[in-house]
Amino acid sequence: MTNGNGNGTTPRPEPCMILAIANQKGGVGKTTTAINIAAGLARTGMKTLLLDLDPQANSTLSYLPHDAGAYSAYEFLTDMKLDAAEIVQPSTVPGLDILPARISLAKLESRLVGEFDAPYRLKDRLESLRKQYQCILIDTPPTLGLITVNALVASTHVIIPIQSSYFAMEGTDDLLETIEKVKARPNPNLQVLGVVITLHDRRTALARDIFNQIYEVFGEKVFDTVISKSVRLEESPAYRESIFTYAPQSSGAIEYTKLCEEVLKRV
Repeated sequence: MTNGNGNGTTPRPEPCMILAIANQKGGVGKTTTAINIAAGLARTGMKTLLLDLDPQANSTLSYLPHDAGAYSAYEFLTDMKLDAAEIVQPSTVPGLDILPARISLAKLESRLVGEFDAPYRLKDRLESLRKQYQCILIDTPPTLGLITVNALVASTHVIIPIQSSYFAMEGTDDLLETIEKVKARPNPNLQVLGVVITLHDRRTALARDIFNQIYEVFGEKVFDTVISKSVRLEESPAYRESIFTYAPQSSGAIEYTKLCEEVLKRV
């Protein structure tokens, strides 16, 4: 076979982009960001996997019924003989698959404590999936425990959602310190792709002040796209839809479309 340049070689496939959506602070729009970036990238034609690593399983429930599939991320990370194809479920979004979570994932850390490969378990398991997807998006739990560390070790990039609120920066230093520790040894190639400001209320002076504070800390790492507070974004998971099909003309759909474009440009 020859490529378009006629040099007699077969072009290499694009490497899989693995994005962790991480912030140990809850209620910052992390899952909303995960489910809609995943859907947005799939809409561009990218074969995408949304991997839910949060025991609350909100990303899973945004696309799948509660009882979908016999296995979940817990089995994926503990049963090395189990084929990933037995766990991954198709979503209603063309090109988007889901590797679901269940509450059993809450037992994972105690299960892996003492295992020599504990921080690398997810990275090893994803090797079988990297060739099948152009993007793997990981929704992490609101903690900095072993599950989140696994996500950071396995990822090429991390996106940090930060809520536009008075306590926005609380705990951010701990997250950045964890990222630096992961970069120091287990994953030196990990990059902070960007910080996305979420739940922003443009009408208030406080929100504008918080935006400026976040920009002072992160500078050019802050995405230009800001995700506004939106009832439609809150409603769409209840109907197992992304914002793009639930309310395609809404501000949330427009903003997440722009955010996906920024993500692709930065990668």
